[in-house]
Amino acid sequence: MAGRTDSGVHASRQAVHVDVAPFAPGQGGRLPVDESGIPDLQQLCSRWNRILPGDVRVLNARVAAAGFDARFSALRRHYLYRVSDAPWGVDPLRRRNTLGWNRPLDVERLNAGARELLGLRDFAAFCKQREGATTVRELQCFSWERVEEHLVVARVSADAFCHSMVRSLVGSLLMVGDGRRESGWPAEILRSGVRTSAVAPAHGLTLLDIDYPADDELAARAAHTRAVRTLE
Repeated sequence: MAGRTDSGVHASRQAVHVDVAPFAPGQGGRLPVDESGIPDLQQLCSRWNRILPGDVRVLNARVAAAGFDARFSALRRHYLYRVSDAPWGVDPLRRRNTLGWNRPLDVERLNAGARELLGLRDFAAFCKQREGATTVRELQCFSWERVEEHLVVARVSADAFCHSMVRSLVGSLLMVGDGRRESGWPAEILRSGVRTSAVAPAHGLTLLDIDYPADDELAARAAHTRAVRTLE
């Protein structure tokens, strides 16, 4: 899987790889099987979608290129976080994927604070750490936009994310956006390395997409990603 999201987080796109053994001649059952033992993958998608729960759908399947790893071959992930600052809360039709924030948000303040976090940094203060795992990540995009009168969205992209990193970034910035903290406060947290307690709820977050390199670069990218990074 390209990314392990917290319980309650949505995904409009996700990539998964699985190692399987090709069918031997005559073992495909009712599925057409090609000369390499691979069944018709579009028919398989239709079968999978008939048995999966209603909130999961397989959009496509194909034979992966050599060296492909859904998680480690990825160049970056893109997330979206939705926040409603309407005084009455969240539109009922959006309540499952939008956070209700009971204070008005200033997009300029949100973006001023977010800009100071961009780049290759140690995000230990914004991660639920795991023993032996690095917290060095390259935050490539963190921007806020008011897309409707009472709807603000954050777009966050990085080469990889630590556990709860996006939610921690968003939670800290929301306190800047509503005026309770200064725009430089998230950067101070980052430099301190002390884990912030300002973590936004999971349901407002959606994984939008994952970028991968060209097929001939997949294996090299996976090897690079598996290496433990430091800032030195």
